[in-house]
Amino acid sequence: MAQVFVSLGSNVNRLENTLLGLTALKESFGQLSLSSLVESEAVGFAGADFYNMVVGFETSLSVEQVSTELRAIEYAHGRAENAKKFSPRTLDLDMLLFDNLVIDSPVQIPRDEITENAFVLFPLAQIAGHLIHPVNQQSYKILWQNYSKEKQPLRIIPLNWQG
Repeated sequence: MAQVFVSLGSNVNRLENTLLGLTALKESFGQLSLSSLVESEAVGFAGADFYNMVVGFETSLSVEQVSTELRAIEYAHGRAENAKKFSPRTLDLDMLLFDNLVIDSPVQIPRDEITENAFVLFPLAQIAGHLIHPVNQQSYKILWQNYSKEKQPLRIIPLNWQG
């Protein structure tokens, strides 16, 4: 079984789409580990603030199969197939880690966003802080401790999901 971590984000009907995304992930992958839900400003474009979190699960599926399932969940929840990279999202699911793989295709693993964005690194450090980044060989807990927190302020949002 592979250990997988996925970033979940939404800035359109944020709470509703976050809850729907969690339910869809549980239906597809089973038991989930959840970080806190955080609110942050949009990065890369002017838009409504995002809700973000990281979800972990174990799977016997391949990277390709998980990637395909994540896209299917996004599309089923209103994401346009031709959506631009920096644009509003009903549901954005990005695979961050798949065990200790380091690959660029079919998706980039580990995802560069892990060390670039507080809304990815903070929640990942919450549920996988002990794990070691397979490229820079530091734990996610240490990476978060060393991250400049003023760069991207986060606000923790109460989450009541009964999954």
